[in-house]
Amino acid sequence: MNNRPSSKGRPPKFAEASRPVTVTLPERTLRQLGTIDADRARAIVKATDAGRRRYDRGRAPLVETVEIAKGQAVIVVGPSRGLRAIPWLRLVEIAPSRFLLAIPPGTAVDSLEVAILDKAQGGAHADPYERKLLLELYRVLRSCRQRQAVTKAEILFVRPIKAADACATTAGYRP
Repeated sequence: MNNRPSSKGRPPKFAEASRPVTVTLPERTLRQLGTIDADRARAIVKATDAGRRRYDRGRAPLVETVEIAKGQAVIVVGPSRGLRAIPWLRLVEIAPSRFLLAIPPGTAVDSLEVAILDKAQGGAHADPYERKLLLELYRVLRSCRQRQAVTKAEILFVRPIKAADACATTAGYRP
């Protein structure tokens, strides 16, 4: 009689805890994943790890100020669960894993500072990357506020235009 536990199903794909997830992806993305690894799950893990290493190794700044006009800059941050947990803060993705901060009209900048510091010191983010990003962003905001170097502007948000709508919109345009 064999006392070994019977193994049912496929062997584990990863050497860490994992679970099945169903996602719908564009065909273009599926083709791109196929160039990384024939196994889609492994391709997703590899792409995610590669993107995260960019921040973990310090190649991409966690927080940066990007000059948009003479004497004016915007703050751009990397991905952050802590920032996403601030209910009234919107992260606007402007490039893969690069975000602008958008706050509701009338929100004081120091409210954002306090919320960020609360998240960083709350212990909820044991992840060194997350804590470092939050504290660095706090330092940047604090420094700008203390130098009275913060102004706010509005960003226009629109619903995406579908291809059919775009043709109808531009067809009637005459300069």
